[in-house]
Amino acid sequence: MSVLTILHKNIKWRFSNAFTIAITILQPILWLVLYGAVGAKFMEGTGIDNYMSFILPGVILLVSFSTCGSSGIMNYSMKSGGSFYRILIAPISRYSIVLGQVLEAVICTFLEVFIMLLLGVFLGVSIESGIIGVILAIFILFMTAFFMASITYGISLILPNEIIYETVMNAIVLPVFFLSSALFPVNEISGILKLFININPFTHIIESLRSLILYGNIDISNILFVMIMLCVMCGVSFLWALHRLKKETSL
Repeated sequence: MSVLTILHKNIKWRFSNAFTIAITILQPILWLVLYGAVGAKFMEGTGIDNYMSFILPGVILLVSFSTCGSSGIMNYSMKSGGSFYRILIAPISRYSIVLGQVLEAVICTFLEVFIMLLLGVFLGVSIESGIIGVILAIFILFMTAFFMASITYGISLILPNEIIYETVMNAIVLPVFFLSSALFPVNEISGILKLFININPFTHIIESLRSLILYGNIDISNILFVMIMLCVMCGVSFLWALHRLKKETSL
């Protein structure tokens, strides 16, 4: 019940600060519309028939980054208003506090991804996967958002203010986004750049989503690898966020 209480409180904060929803989805929309239109001209002859469809999984990941990043901003707002500390002294487990805020970010991520998908379909994006592929994609997206929300929650408890927080998040998100297969096929890339792309876990997440949603292919071994990887990432990041909150309490 305490998890639902925290979740309800955070959802209420989100809709009281609806600009956070608009801001976090604005950049991905611009990427999909503008970059998709321009990039399609340069990708002719590469075997990619619908570039909008190709970049959609990467843009979905960017939506998740932005939404979960804004969840960290919530902590600074709650601290300035005093509600953050009132929650800490309430008879609520630290586990429930973290889980409630993480789940709020996950729900908001799905809301914004749904908006992106509607826009994508309007722009000619084709979704080829059947119901099984869609369910697997939803599960992968859930775990991805859970991991991101846990990481951003923990980071927000380390950094002193939202200005530094946003700077650090941009320094993390942009390299991770560009050193992946979000925007371009990476088959022809070699050397150290290919190594960085391959060790980037989000490259594998993007490729899995692209395969499931856009190509309709269900590669069991690849899906299993991605899900195991995400389960480990979610567990480690959540425990780390919980540790940071407990440390905040001990100060």
